[in-house]
Amino acid sequence: MNIYHKIILAILIVGGLNWGIYGLFTFDCVGWLFGGSTSLLSRIVFVLVGAAAVLGITGLFAADRTKGE
Repeated sequence: MNIYHKIILAILIVGGLNWGIYGLFTFDCVGWLFGGSTSLLSRIVFVLVGAAAVLGITGLFAADRTKGE
């Protein structure tokens, strides 16, 4: 796994955790951390998570490059 995929995975984990917390407790962590869900910083984070999801789609179709096989 190269650094590109690690960054995308980290951003997706942040987004997934935020959605999980929102689903369980109706609490938006990103909005809370960055001044509300409509603030510019929160919207930037949301756009980054969405872009990471789109870019992560390529990982579904990438060839498996595990060593030793």
